[in-house]
Amino acid sequence: QVQLVESGGGLVQAGGSLRLSCAASGSIFRINAMGWHRQAPGKQRELVADITRGGVTNYADSVKGRFTISRDNAKNTVYLQMNSLKPEDTAVYKCYAESVRTGRGDPIVRNWGQGTQVTVSS
Repeated sequence: QVQLVESGGGLVQAGGSLRLSCAASGSIFRINAMGWHRQAPGKQRELVADITRGGVTNYADSVKGRFTISRDNAKNTVYLQMNSLKPEDTAVYKCYAESVRTGRGDPIVRNWGQGTQVTVSS
């Protein structure tokens, strides 16, 4: 089993910054892609950003230029630096990791964290 633990959420004023962290542990041979999704009340879940093992990144248009995703492969951890936060960024942010358990032909499995609340006040 793989566990993902997020930290770093909270309440911040518009224009402020937060840094989210997500550490994966458990039966992991290798983690491929990692990323962050978010879901606001009454809205569908959306991809915020993702990053390949090699560091190739992808962002939602709504966060480009404000958010930066990064990872530390040695620590199995992904980060999301969020700057210039807006009230519309308010949501529960969940990280995910796509990993293989043994590296001997087993399937890639996506696991999710429990979510962390980010609230941006105007």
